[in-house]
Amino acid sequence: MSEDAAAPKKQGRNNGAVVMMCLSFVFGMGAMSYAAVPLYRIFCQVTGYNGTTQRVDQVSSVVLDRKMRVTFDANVAPGLQWDFKPVEREVNPKIGETIQVNFTAENRSNETQRGQAVFNVTPGEAGVYFNKVQCFCFTETDLKPGEKLDMPVVFYIDPEIVKAVESKNIHTITLSYTFYPKEGPKPVASNEGGAEKIEKKL
Repeated sequence: MSEDAAAPKKQGRNNGAVVMMCLSFVFGMGAMSYAAVPLYRIFCQVTGYNGTTQRVDQVSSVVLDRKMRVTFDANVAPGLQWDFKPVEREVNPKIGETIQVNFTAENRSNETQRGQAVFNVTPGEAGVYFNKVQCFCFTETDLKPGEKLDMPVVFYIDPEIVKAVESKNIHTITLSYTFYPKEGPKPVASNEGGAEKIEKKL
């Protein structure tokens, strides 16, 4: 076979390889995009990036003789006719002290509505040191027309906050919540009793 006859076949094979490489690239980019959101959430939870707080199962065993001012911000996104606010606008716990604060939400609409709160901490450097033991934001909340619910948050500030260069001079932390509407079947059973009470003495 002459070199001129072999050239088109070789060129065809090269074109096929290029097409396969392009398809692989597109598939890989799609897979990365699909995984980007959960990976980003995991990254934020581990590092505290963007003010993401930490979820823990136990209270702090170390309490410092230094206080931290913690203020609260409450918002409701369009789609929920709720009155949502903190019971106290700010607290001043010792660093490492486990405390409970409460928020209230009231459904002002004439239908049952479901919502879930998202949250962040400012300044963002404090997020990794803000540890939540219990929070209404961990689950969705259903409110019947006119229903009012007390919702606790149990947290402490990790004493390590005073050691890190980027956070040792922080004296005020703001915990912000925004309730967003959630789609789902409307509950049949009553949500009597409100949020789960803390039985363990803190």
